[in-house]
Amino acid sequence: MEQTMKGYLFRLLNHEELSREEMKTILIGITHSEYPNEQITALLTCLQMRGVTVDELLGFRDGILETGVPALLKADRYIDVVGTGGDRKNTFNISTTACFVIAGAGYKVAKHGNYAATSVSGASNVIQHHGIKFTDDIDKLNRSLNEAGIVYLHAQLFAKAMKFVGPIRKALQFPTIFNLLGPIVNPSQPKCQLLGVANLDQMRLYNSVYQKLGIDYGIVNSIDGYDEISLTGDFKVTTNNYERIFKPQDLGFAIAKPEELVGGATEEEAAEIFDAVLENRALPAQKNIVLANAGFGIQVLEKGQKSIEECIEIARESIDSGAALRTFKKFVELNS
Repeated sequence: MEQTMKGYLFRLLNHEELSREEMKTILIGITHSEYPNEQITALLTCLQMRGVTVDELLGFRDGILETGVPALLKADRYIDVVGTGGDRKNTFNISTTACFVIAGAGYKVAKHGNYAATSVSGASNVIQHHGIKFTDDIDKLNRSLNEAGIVYLHAQLFAKAMKFVGPIRKALQFPTIFNLLGPIVNPSQPKCQLLGVANLDQMRLYNSVYQKLGIDYGIVNSIDGYDEISLTGDFKVTTNNYERIFKPQDLGFAIAKPEELVGGATEEEAAEIFDAVLENRALPAQKNIVLANAGFGIQVLEKGQKSIEECIEIARESIDSGAALRTFKKFVELNS
């Protein structure tokens, strides 16, 4: 096998691209410990310096899904709301909170997440803080989706390939292709996704990825560098149906101050903001940011058939009526 990796590396050094099938083969080879760490390090470095292509990213995605644990959910249409992470803004758990608002509005959600990499509290941190036990038991997952409208898929239980590259990624200390994979390896393979990206290069990459996957999507980026709709300034949205730059005031929102988005210094502080939004006692800016992200998620679920203003009102009703909080309480009851 080493001969083939040698061939792949020579091609990468020659600025050539690898095919989707070749990348899938490499990923599966990594999980079989077929390559020495030095070669994997060289591969990741070459890809990072040249920039990953759509097919290269999809090949690694195919490999991760094939070597992982599938989550076969019994629902036709559900969404995942997720950010690429790495914007180093340490915001509170905006995507996760938005997921419970969307579920509270009567839609189905399969949230895929992990512990924080660059912030105080990732999705798995805030979920676990509330006493949730992570599981890959498909009956329990389907029950949660069926009865609470939302299920949480803790990445480490599903993507078995990641543990093979953990030490290498840690040692490299720069982002690699694996940092781009998180948003597209949800083991339930949802047909709808709202993704927050940290820059417009990523927006272009994922736009092509989602078109190849053939799913309904929205990709959002705040022009000042947040990987979600931060309402701190203008933000760009790309979907199956349109590409547009919005100002917060276009949607009736005040401009938020960066300090109003901060998730705090501890997991407890981040969890407190999450609770405050669902209990409808958060700062106006915190509530508005969740409403904006949930609204665009709902628009993806509605295949763009509803205006964004309508979708934000659906999200607002979910919080104001207590439905989002009731959904979260039911979720905790089923998963603790």
